[in-house]
Amino acid sequence: MKHRFFRSLTAVMLVVGLSGFTALESLFAPNADLWPKWEAHDPKSTQSVDHAPWGKFLKNYVKPDRDGANRVAYGTVNEADKKNLHDYLASLRKVNVASLRRNEQLAYWINLYNALAVRVIIHFYPVDSIQDINLPRGPWGGGGPWGKDLIRIDGEMISLNDIKHRILRPIWRDPRLHYAVNCTSVGGPNLAVTPYTAATVNAMLNQAARDYVNSPRGVRHTSDGLVLSKIYAWFSEDFGSGETMVLDHIARHASSDTEVKIMSSTNIAAYQYDWSLNDAMK
Repeated sequence: MKHRFFRSLTAVMLVVGLSGFTALESLFAPNADLWPKWEAHDPKSTQSVDHAPWGKFLKNYVKPDRDGANRVAYGTVNEADKKNLHDYLASLRKVNVASLRRNEQLAYWINLYNALAVRVIIHFYPVDSIQDINLPRGPWGGGGPWGKDLIRIDGEMISLNDIKHRILRPIWRDPRLHYAVNCTSVGGPNLAVTPYTAATVNAMLNQAARDYVNSPRGVRHTSDGLVLSKIYAWFSEDFGSGETMVLDHIARHASSDTEVKIMSSTNIAAYQYDWSLNDAMK
């Protein structure tokens, strides 16, 4: 396998091997570390959370591009919709998460993560990348805006890192979650054009996986071998650890064309990720 290490802080495309990454990149890939409080749930609950306001925002501002990437028109969000987004997040603060059934919780946390990430970008817009946003880190750590406490849920201050690495990953242990939470970057999986719900979450996770795996952002074939998204290096343990298990995961969601790419390659040549903002205005 070919290892390529680019340590420039200003580089948008990060390319390194699966066996390691730079100290800077370690900020993007914390280990899963369970926050036990959030394991509580009610399997008999019929309560649902209203994500319709988030759906209206997505309908108005998420624009599918010709390359298959969903882009967000951050610069056109009007004051009324900024307030609506604020009010939606305020409504999520009032939810008793422990009273929800598991799928309702899963949809709740995914939508909360994505709405918070979008709100951060809107607040600091214009920026070229979410990496350009400097916020003091929270007690659990993380650089940029990821480790910053952003919202209070059930008496606890919560960061983006908390949602992804202390709640979603350790509780659900589902690699498809990496295709659902959106880091506002061109290289990442798409921000869904509709909210996740308890009824749709499984089908949407499958679709999100298919969309990413079968896009050049997920898997590319070159003369040197396969070029995979850096997500598969950052979170290799979630995909089964090791290149064979990563490729097995990809194959489960691959189209026939992507399967041919995998079979035609003798190795994984590199991992890459484009951190530029998924801005519809560019």
